[in-house]
Amino acid sequence: MDPIVGSGKYTYKVHEDWARPPEGMDVRACAVSVDSQDRVYCFNRNAEHPVVIFDRDGNFLSSWGAGMFTFPHAIRIDEQDFVWLTDEYHGQFMKFTTDGQLLQTIGAKGQRSDTGVPEDDFSSAAWKKVTHGGGPFNLPTDIAFAPSGEMFMTDGPHGVWIDRRGRVLIADRENDRVQIFDQDGKLLTVWPTELIGPAFFYVDDDDIVYIPEHNGGMISILTLDGERLARWGDGPVNRSCHGIWVDSHSDLYVVQPGDWGRVRRVVKYERQ
Repeated sequence: MDPIVGSGKYTYKVHEDWARPPEGMDVRACAVSVDSQDRVYCFNRNAEHPVVIFDRDGNFLSSWGAGMFTFPHAIRIDEQDFVWLTDEYHGQFMKFTTDGQLLQTIGAKGQRSDTGVPEDDFSSAAWKKVTHGGGPFNLPTDIAFAPSGEMFMTDGPHGVWIDRRGRVLIADRENDRVQIFDQDGKLLTVWPTELIGPAFFYVDDDDIVYIPEHNGGMISILTLDGERLARWGDGPVNRSCHGIWVDSHSDLYVVQPGDWGRVRRVVKYERQ
């Protein structure tokens, strides 16, 4: 029997082995997003199949992007169904059609800005070696879009989202906090809620915020003011939750490691 997690209105049935890739296709997911047709896009650290697409029932549809990425980090499908991919080591953001046609690239490939961090240091602790600010990009991680068309890109902090109030939500994973800024960069508040290594955001049309807690192995659901509505997870067992998205049926797709080790895959949480 599939386990049930969450609480109250936010209760879900867990489908651990939801995705069914073709035999021999290694899906090492790092991020996930869903398009307007509820097709699920897994961004993978697999040079041969970096973008793998499933229907909402887990049936394999297609894959694309072979040989184009070095270190996949984030995927976001915008309101026009353009697929935005972040390659951390390339230092680039790339815009694609849903069938894999490259439309735009932002950032110079492999040119890390000078921040005092050695160019060969790609560790998650590299931020501790920063001695001064530098131009974009050093290790970019995520991208968000304001209604005005402006883009906000995280370079160092882990995740970003623009909410309907026009505020910039920042997932500061290494400092275990969510910071809220206005679009001019003024710090408005820091959520007081405990979040252990928040990695990314998804905010739905009801202003409900979904966060994978990377360092805590947890998933949290909150209001836009940081009030927790539900939380679940196995702590250190599933440490390294790295991506999250919600489809039109309010089902969740979460990137998290499997019981067999630290290889991540996408788990589906079906809203009850």
